[in-house]
Amino acid sequence: MRRVIVFNIFGDYAHFKKYFTTSSPLSFTFPPPPTIAGILGAICGVDKDSYLEVFSHDRCRVAVSIKKPVKKVRMGINHINTKNNFWIPVKKKNHEPRTQVRFELIKQPFYRIYVAHKDEEISKKLEQNLREHKSEFTVSLGLSELLADFEFCGSYLYEELKPDEAMSISTVIPIEAIQKDGIEIERGRMYLKDRIPVVMGKDREVTDYKDIVFEANAKQIKSKLNVCFQLENGENIVFI
Repeated sequence: MRRVIVFNIFGDYAHFKKYFTTSSPLSFTFPPPPTIAGILGAICGVDKDSYLEVFSHDRCRVAVSIKKPVKKVRMGINHINTKNNFWIPVKKKNHEPRTQVRFELIKQPFYRIYVAHKDEEISKKLEQNLREHKSEFTVSLGLSELLADFEFCGSYLYEELKPDEAMSISTVIPIEAIQKDGIEIERGRMYLKDRIPVVMGKDREVTDYKDIVFEANAKQIKSKLNVCFQLENGENIVFI
């Protein structure tokens, strides 16, 4: 059995930019693995040139649980023009001082992150900083302006299961893990699907995507799966 580190992360707003949007950025509902790698890097003190490698998909397994119902809002954010390495605060010929862009933001986001890293030293560093409520760099939720807070939940042993019957899953679920007709639709739930980036290289090029099913009202999904993982506290999760 291996160990998974669990913590909550939350804030006033979050934005996880979708790869196909430009002028009016839309947001994923929850942080994709490359974004989580950045969060882990900030907590552990791994710089921006290294965190994608240190917390790469083949070394670090992550799962995400949405803990509050999703609320999305749109808000104008001012971008200043710094193309020539300076900023002129007033409008001049061929120079607009700022541009306002409407962003889709997640309001009052609250997520639970599950992390299982192959490197024991990195795991110890992550757990220690989480327990002490300490981060080496500023932690944010997608944009540097959207500051985040976090709290340690626990460190648990887990085991892999290949269940014969449907189980209640706390986290978002990759479609590839679900058996045919595997989701049991329950009243009062909102089931959504999204395609998220999973593997990103040093050059920020995404090389792998996954289709993910999640419940937008922060409720569990009952599903029959090819594989899931059970924590020693009885919680069932699926790694992305």
